[in-house]
Amino acid sequence: MIDKNVYGPWAVIAGGSEGVGSAFADQLAEAGLNLLLIARKPGPLEETATAVRDKHGVEVRTLAQDLLADDAVANIGKAVEDVEVGLLIFNAGANSYGHEFVTGDLDGFRGVITLNVDRQLELAHLFGGPMAKRGRGGIILLGSTAGLLGAEHQSIYSASKAFSRVFAEGLWLELKEHGVHVLELILGVTRTPAMERAGLDFDMPGLNVAEPEDVAREGLEKITEGPVWIAGGNYEGAKERIGFPRAEKVEGAAMALRKMMGR
Repeated sequence: MIDKNVYGPWAVIAGGSEGVGSAFADQLAEAGLNLLLIARKPGPLEETATAVRDKHGVEVRTLAQDLLADDAVANIGKAVEDVEVGLLIFNAGANSYGHEFVTGDLDGFRGVITLNVDRQLELAHLFGGPMAKRGRGGIILLGSTAGLLGAEHQSIYSASKAFSRVFAEGLWLELKEHGVHVLELILGVTRTPAMERAGLDFDMPGLNVAEPEDVAREGLEKITEGPVWIAGGNYEGAKERIGFPRAEKVEGAAMALRKMMGR
């Protein structure tokens, strides 16, 4: 179990209202960490906060915040300015605008970059600096197997997840000498409400589906084994995706995704 003396007393979870974020909240609260949960929708956010608070007796703060807003990072900083944050989990990345690139809206694509790249950098900078000064702490960035190769209608999202992995590797190198652990936790198909809303058929034969609780547990168990951990039994598949020749890999993955989405 995660050590609150190393990663506490407070943890910040961006994207903490449901799915993997909610699972992280439950497991960290069980370990005795207080939490700031951040999500866009206040309803599910408060439900998760109440459940965790009642079950584990820790302090849980919530911030209903659209991370695309210009003042998002400032508001997050204010929400925990009076406490010591020892763990950041960035679980907020999503494909907020999927579209063929050349016919798509550039502002929509910029929103994907703002959410998945800019906010990740800004929050890692906000909390990573104090962690380095204290000589302890941890940062978990949620990645995706989508970032291992390009994909149609989500080329910007995939590229942002590729950025996240490479950024995590560099950050891991820089912070390890300060006693701060960095992990890029790469997920495959996971049974989350977001995936359900996207219409994914979890019952498709041969599909490897991970559970949010298992993925969160893996991340917390492997936080010291950075810079990258492939969760949910997807290691062999990930190795296959990053191989060569690239045209074969990209087209093969595209065909599989079309089948998964019923296209």
